[in-house]
This record gives sequence, C-alpha cells and structure tokens, in this order.
Amino acid sequence: MFSFRKILCPVAFDQNSLKALRFACDLAEAGKANLILLHAVAMPPAPEVALPFGKLETAARTRLEKLARQKIPGKVRYEVKVMLGDPSSEVLQASKRSGADLIVMATHGRKGIRRLVLGSVAERVVREAPCPVLTIGPTSAAKRRSQSVMKKGA
Repeated sequence: MFSFRKILCPVAFDQNSLKALRFACDLAEAGKANLILLHAVAMPPAPEVALPFGKLETAARTRLEKLARQKIPGKVRYEVKVMLGDPSSEVLQASKRSGADLIVMATHGRKGIRRLVLGSVAERVVREAPCPVLTIGPTSAAKRRSQSVMKKGA
C-alpha cells in the first residue's frame, strides 16, 4: 500500500472540489498524512484591470479556513494556502515547494469547445506534476438520476 506524507488538495469552492477534499481527507486520515489546502485566485488576463487582489486573497483565505474547520476531521493535520495567479501554475508550484507526494484534485469533465475555451487545470497538472495526481471527476447526470431513483425506491 502507498503511504503519502503530504497531500495537496486544490479547492475551487465547488461541489467537485468538495468531493476531492473528502477523498483527500480520507487518505490523509488513513495514512496520517499532512493535508495542504490550496486556493488559487486567478489573475485577470489583462494587467490593466485593477482589482483589489489583497481583498480577494483575504476573502479566499477566510473562506478556505472556514471550509477546513467544517470539513476536515480533527485528526487530520492541515495547512491553508492562498496564491494569486494562474491556477494550474500555482498548483504545480505549490506541489514542488511543499514537497507534496500526492495531489488530489477535482476535474470538471468539460468537453469539446468549452474545454478548448476554458482549458483544463487538471489536465495540465496531470501532465506536469512532480508527483502522482488523483483526479476526482464530477458525478454524471445519469448517475445522479439513478441514485435519486434508488433513494425514492428505498
């Protein structure tokens, strides 16, 4: 069985990220690993756009700390990091700086033109990460419907 010491879990505050966080928590708790929660505040494409990044960073940190308190079991050691920049670059840099030996992250399952236009953070991280990457995909609409039907029939 694999043993991980440091698990990096990027969080985008969506349902997919919460699924990945639950999985990362289970792995961290079972292996007594440290969990690193990361949120990357995306920078605008044009440097002329003036946004209060200090306020965005503070808000993101507050939200991530609250999420950690609510979702991470008491036995799991964790730290919270908020970075400013391209999310895929920040995840890759954080994995190298922290010495993470596993990244657990959500993927949104975009296809076609949406993927082409929006890109894929998970895809780049999988290609370039210095450690294994475990991706947690979204629950498909068909699977959600079947789970709903099973619950109603129970």
